[in-house]
Amino acid sequence: MALHNEAKEGEIAKVVLMPGDPLRAKYIAENFLEDYKLVSSVRNIYAYTGKYKEKEITVMASGMGMPSMGIYCYELYKFYGVETIIRIGSCGAYKPDLDLLDVVLIERSYTEGNFAKAMTGTECHAVNASKDINDLIADTAKENNLKCIRANIACTEYFDPYLDNPQAVIERLPEEEKVLGSEMEAFALFFTAKQLNKKAACLVTVADSNYKQASITVEQRQEALNDMIKLALESAIKI
Repeated sequence: MALHNEAKEGEIAKVVLMPGDPLRAKYIAENFLEDYKLVSSVRNIYAYTGKYKEKEITVMASGMGMPSMGIYCYELYKFYGVETIIRIGSCGAYKPDLDLLDVVLIERSYTEGNFAKAMTGTECHAVNASKDINDLIADTAKENNLKCIRANIACTEYFDPYLDNPQAVIERLPEEEKVLGSEMEAFALFFTAKQLNKKAACLVTVADSNYKQASITVEQRQEALNDMIKLALESAIKI
């Protein structure tokens, strides 16, 4: 029984797009889905199910951070029969390879945190996205002339722009992980999917950078990430 989702049986699609922000879920439903319906609003974490090009899709928020993602993606996989979740969100850039508003397809997520140990009692700090889903997304990006960078990203437990010394975090990351940036949810999604034999992917748009003296606004984070949203939806209809 799901404790954080009030959707009835059959109201959640097999493929779910998962932004962090509930208002971004609402924005996607209102601007991209047809015949959509609000199926859950527990704790104002909105979930909408509708159709995109005749394919049933659910868009549901995850909230911020690994614990929140861990709860919502687990319930979707375990109690609603969801097979694939594509997270769509934002990230920060740790290297000059990434520019503001670049769309990044996460290949591998590394964390210093203990989400895996808390969930299973095992030490695990890096986990891959589902390769077949990532390959499908990359192919879809090419078909739609959308730039998409495949990269490894760190999954952190603190919002980088508020750190006194973000460079210290960057410097202690293992070089072999080849981390180009950071976000806060992908590891929990990938690890949970792996434990439950499900599929997971993550698309993020670069919202801030240690190498650029600028960042996108809150309004842009919520509404102006249409290329990434389109890529996720066009990929979802092929799954």
